[in-house]
Amino acid sequence: MAVKIRLNRMGAKKNPFYRIVVADSRAPRDGRFIEILGNYDSTKEPAVINVDEEKALDWMQKGAQPTDTVRSLFSKKGIMAKFAEAKKAKK
Repeated sequence: MAVKIRLNRMGAKKNPFYRIVVADSRAPRDGRFIEILGNYDSTKEPAVINVDEEKALDWMQKGAQPTDTVRSLFSKKGIMAKFAEAKKAKK
């Protein structure tokens, strides 16, 4: 089963915000998900990103693949650097 970390669109018409969720890659974008890791609000200035780092790192170590957008959000929060460091220390 391929597991992705991706955005799930929420909110009203023309007023979106997003949940960062772990979901099966075959599930629909706004459909079933496994766990909520945080949220992202692009309508605010500056954009608001809230992520549970421990959960995100745990899921990535289990093999969950972040989408390109989520990867860039994680990079801004420094999660990708921590993941690379943990991966390097394991070897």
